[in-house]
This record gives sequence, structure tokens and C-alpha cells, in this order.
Amino acid sequence: MKGHALLLCALFCLLCPSLRAQKVKHPSLLYTPKRIELVKQRIAEEPQMAEAWRQLKEAADNKLQKRNLKDAEYLSLAYLMTGEKKYADKLKEILLHVIKDETWGSEEMLARIPVWRGDLGLAHKAYLSAIAYDAVYNDLSAAERKDIARNLERLALEPCLGDWLLEPTRIHSLNSMGHNWWTSCVCMGGILALSLQNELPEARGQAELVNDLLPEWFAFEGDVLQYKPRTFDRAGGMYESLNYANFGIQEALQFRLAWSNMNPGHPLPEIPQLKLLPDFFMHVCYPRTGMLYDINFGDSHKNIAAESSLMLLYAMGIRNDNMLWYFNQVEQGQHRDGYFLNRPMGFLYTPKLDKAPAVPRLDRAQLFSDFGWATMRSSWEKDATMLAVKSGYTWNHSHADANSFILFHKGVDILKDAGNCSYPIPAYRNYFFQSRAHNVVLFNGEGQPREQQYHGSPLRGYLHYLMDAGDMKYILADGTGPYSDHFSRNFRHFLWIDKVIYVIDDLKTHKNGHFEWLWHPGGEAKKRGYDLNITNGNSSVVVRPLYPKMLAKSDFVHDYPEDLYWEIVEVPEETMKGKENYYAFHLPGEVNRVKGMTAIILRDSPADKELPHMERREGKDWIGLRVRNNGKVTDIYINQLADGRLMHSNSWIEADGWTTDAYLLAVTYEEGTSPADAKDFFIAYGSSLRQEKVSYFSSLSKLFVMQKSEGKQLELLIEGQSRLNASFRSDKRPASVRVNKKSVPVIYKNRSVKVRIDK
Repeated sequence: MKGHALLLCALFCLLCPSLRAQKVKHPSLLYTPKRIELVKQRIAEEPQMAEAWRQLKEAADNKLQKRNLKDAEYLSLAYLMTGEKKYADKLKEILLHVIKDETWGSEEMLARIPVWRGDLGLAHKAYLSAIAYDAVYNDLSAAERKDIARNLERLALEPCLGDWLLEPTRIHSLNSMGHNWWTSCVCMGGILALSLQNELPEARGQAELVNDLLPEWFAFEGDVLQYKPRTFDRAGGMYESLNYANFGIQEALQFRLAWSNMNPGHPLPEIPQLKLLPDFFMHVCYPRTGMLYDINFGDSHKNIAAESSLMLLYAMGIRNDNMLWYFNQVEQGQHRDGYFLNRPMGFLYTPKLDKAPAVPRLDRAQLFSDFGWATMRSSWEKDATMLAVKSGYTWNHSHADANSFILFHKGVDILKDAGNCSYPIPAYRNYFFQSRAHNVVLFNGEGQPREQQYHGSPLRGYLHYLMDAGDMKYILADGTGPYSDHFSRNFRHFLWIDKVIYVIDDLKTHKNGHFEWLWHPGGEAKKRGYDLNITNGNSSVVVRPLYPKMLAKSDFVHDYPEDLYWEIVEVPEETMKGKENYYAFHLPGEVNRVKGMTAIILRDSPADKELPHMERREGKDWIGLRVRNNGKVTDIYINQLADGRLMHSNSWIEADGWTTDAYLLAVTYEEGTSPADAKDFFIAYGSSLRQEKVSYFSSLSKLFVMQKSEGKQLELLIEGQSRLNASFRSDKRPASVRVNKKSVPVIYKNRSVKVRIDK
């Protein structure tokens, strides 16, 4: 690395005289003396730590018979824990052997134009060699240190930082490769630079440059010309699937912690995104009996967890008790690259968990609007129900799955994402990445364009208006953009009331054609009558299409020519060891505008027979449903005029005595009472609700509202506008009013509560 690269590094050395003036002491990267002493104390106090150390030492002893760099972590830990020379000798032997290699680059990457010298495999070798060199440093002669350092510079340091960071050799940008590869190659190169800096003075400046520029990766805002999303959502988290988000963040945090360990007392550059990460990782997890599950949108698997990133954050002082809860949910060994007690980094960095809470103190619903993920759950208890919805970007590890969802219930993903397989296998690009591997609606058998895998989606999907009122939850998904070659409207509403999740599709296409709803069961699926029943162990749901038509009642489909017919499609399992089926519900005939409504009924168990009674109902310009369940009645109305077909005229309908312009209305009341006495309302995109001449709700602009009256308290959730004046009917003056979970003054006049919001 010559010229400009040397000039940059020299400049950092001049600006940091305290770093330039003193030699670093080894070991001081991640396997620090302080960490070693801490785990020795815990071994004496905690049987679980003692057993983990026994397993680690046994593994290290077995690796003494080999000469492989991949064993460096175990051997380094064993040496620093015991001081036994046999481990140091093996590390020295490995280092002196691997530096004889001509290159650590891969054949695939070296064949590219321009040549990619630094890749993930090489970055991992850079990390392993840094750990080994740091551990055995004091057992090497000055000549050996110099020889190893110079060759590691040639094999790993220069390819990593030269390709990814330093001028004039850099070939990558944050726009082209600013995802997990960037932090792996740059930060593992940075850790190697930290390790080699006594022998390579220029490495000091290189490590400082990595430290200084790392915040730019976290802050990357995306771009317009190549449709790249911002790397991190403003609510926390990374769009690249949980698997790659955790990996990329882990690599960054390993460097940041190593730099801090080697430079105690020196301030770190501010990275505000770090404080938001713990909540992100928890909101996308699903606690259950057995191993922790996580959302597997994109190229991830449900057994992937993020304990490594969280442990590194915890070590750096970003900590709370919720993180201890998370660590307690992770099953030892549940995924390939985890920080488990019987692996070196997990052994060193797992905190004491005796103060972990039974459940985390977090909201039950969370929206990540920048990259289009949301979760809603019944509770944080194990084996509860969680709905995860996605509608955002498509590109690279983010699949063509706008408007898709995953439903976890009673411990399993009972309606699932099909997953993924190894990338070179044709099934990955032909099936797993594509829309038909997800719970979405196809048109003429097609979903998002295949080219979006490589070029991205010019028009992204969105999620809006997340609302959680306990037994009533809602979110709106807009997948119009990613499907815009076929659709001019592709909205999907998720309305969750009690034990039913209503999936409501508002679809319009550029021409007439066939609509097809896809359902990926996470258990045994059987069609019975109008329903598709899915069961897996104690988890069971009923999928019941209600609009535009119900499922044909029997296999004699020809006797029900207007009803939905079903197709069972055989596809590969993500393990590629067998086959599985998904269901496609087809609407006969060709149309270009459809309202779809499907009820997903959550059974308490497969034997649960107490299912809600549903009655399909229609009137002038509306379709709807009357649902009776446990002494309550819920009337749901879908306004056929409020779907964009009217330009300047408002979308007024009359339904069961209600007058409203709302797109979607749900009214819940006690069995045997009048709907006019209802206490719970859901209004989607409405400015008014009236019963005869009595106003129940009024606003100049159309809002999304949940209204619940409990005792003397009025609870309101309001979305849609940041400035509004609205009124809500209440027969009696409430003792308290909360708007969006915050108490507001009670303004009561003419049997109405007035709400004003100015933002």
C-alpha cells in the first residue's frame, strides 16, 4: 500500500501522537487479561462455566494434532487460560506455516474484473491470524514477529484494506458493496492491523482510519440511481435479513471492541445506531419452548439468533436487562456461528444471567418503516402468537416478498416463509427468492419481476399505521411499487381482533387477468369444506377465504364454478433434502379489480372447537362480515367506493344505520345490545362516523383510529396526520383520556371528547 494510502496513514499517526509513541502490549485484542481473569473466577463459582471450560480445553487438546488456522481461537484461549507452552508452540507452527501461502484469495473472486483480492473467507483468516498473533506474540522472536507480520500484510491486510478502504487501490464503495461484506473485510482487516502495529508502523494509521470511518457504514442513507436502501432503519436494525444483519454488525463491533481494548481511554467516534440495536433484535425474535426463533425474511433461517452482536454491545456498555432475557432464550449451539459458552467468544463474553427477567419490558408491536418490517404479538410469553409483516426493498439478500407475512403461533411458524438454500443451487434463484415462495398474491401466475433480485426494486414497498390496542391490532402494507408492472393497487390490511387475523387485499391491475392467493403452511394442511386447516403439534389455525369468494365446498369444483379453487404445488424444502407443498387459491374468470378478505382463525389447540361464527354480509357499495365470539359481536365493513375509484366525490356509504366515508370500519359490541352502544371501534381512512344524526367520530381529514372505552378511561390510537382536530362520542365524561398511549387533558362537550394534535 503505497502513495496515497501511506500518506493517509501517516497523517493519522501525526494526529495521534499518543498512539504513535507507544508499543501496544499483547494480548490485548479480544482475549484480554481482564477477560481471562474474569472467566477464571466464574469457573470457580459457576458449574456451567466449569463445564464449558472443560469442553473448550478438550477441543483445544484435540486440535493439537492438526495444523489448521481455523483452530486458532481454541488454541489461543487454551494458551491464555493455562500458559501451557504446547498451545503456544502449535499457534506458532500454524502461523509460520500459513504465511508460506501464495495467496488467501478465492478462485471465484480472483477471476473477477477488477480482481477482488479481499473476500469473506480471506477476512476470516485475517481475524484468526490476528487472534493467534496477539495470543502468541510474547513467545515469538523479533525476527519471527517481523516475518509473520510482513507476510500477513501481503496475504490479508493489504487485500482487505486495499480493496475496501484505502486509496489508490480501493475498488468497492458503500453503494456497491456496503452491506455485510464491507464490515467483514474492513473490520477484520482492521483487527489484523491492530495486532500487527508494533511491527508495521503504517498499520497503526490504518486501524485508526477504520475506526474513524466505521460510523459512515452505519449512517449510509442509500441512493436514488441504484435504488439502494439506507443501511439502518431509524428505529434500529438492518434491512439485509437477520442473518446478515447480525453478521455485519458483529464484525463491526468486534473491531470496535478490539480497538477500545488496545486504546483504553481514547474516545470512540459516536455511532448512534448502536443504542437501537438491542430492541431491534428482540422485536424480530419469537420466544418459544425450545430454541429461540427469529423472523426469517430474506436469506436467513429461523434458528439464527443475534446473541453475538448483543454480547459485544453489552461488553461495550450498551446494556439492559432485556438483553439478559434474550441470552437466556438462546439455546446453546442452535446455529453455526453463535457465541455459545463452549465456544471461545461466548465463553469470554456471556454475562451472568441470574438477573435476567422472565419477559422483556418492551412494546408488543414495532414498525421498522425505513426497510419495511413490522411485528405484532399477543404477549412476550413463550409460545404466544406473533405476526411479522414485510413490505419494503427487494435486492440481494432481501427477497421478492413485498406484502408477505409469517405467522408464529403456539411455538411454530404455522404460516411460514419458504426460506432459502445455497445460492449456487438453481432453486434459490428460481424459487426461494421469488414471490411464489412467500405468502402473497400473484397475477397471471406472476409476482415481482425476476430482475429485481439483481437490479433491485425501483419502487419500494411500504408499511404504514401500526396500531396496537391489545386485543385489536392493525397495519397496512403497500406493495404496489414492487408489483407495479402488473398492479396499480396492491394494498394488504392486517386487522387482528381477538383470535382472528383478517387479511384484506385491495387489488387493481392494468388489465383483466387471474388472481391467485398463496399460503405456505408450516404444518400438516388439510382442506375441509370452506377452510384450510393447518396443524403442527399444539399449533393450529384455520385459513378461511371470505371474499371475493369462499373456497369451493368440495372436490367437485365444477359444481362451484364461481368459487375459489385450490391447487397444491410441490416445491423443494429449504434443506433441499425433500419436497413440501404450498396452497394456491385461484379466482375463476378474469377481472382487474378485487377485494379479498381471508380470516386466519387462531385455535387454542387442534381440538379447539369454539371458533368464531362468521356471516358474510353485503349492502349497497359495501361488503362485510358479522363475527360472533365469546359473547361479543364485531361488524366489519369494507367500503367499495373508497378504493380510489372516485376522484373528487367522497366515499359515503350507509350500512346497518351507520353513515361513514371510512375505507374500513369495525364495530364491536356485547351480544344482545345495540351496535349504537358499541365501545370499541376501528376506523381506517375515515373522516366521519354517524348513527342517524349522532356523530360518533369526526375529523376534517381521514384518519386511522382505534377507540376503546374501559370503565371511565377512553383510549385512542390515531394515525394518518400530524396535525388534526377530531371528536369522539362518549355518553359520559371520561375520567381520563389517552391518545397514542399518552395522557391528554379531557375536553368534553356535547357528549364528545375533543382531541387536538399539533406537531
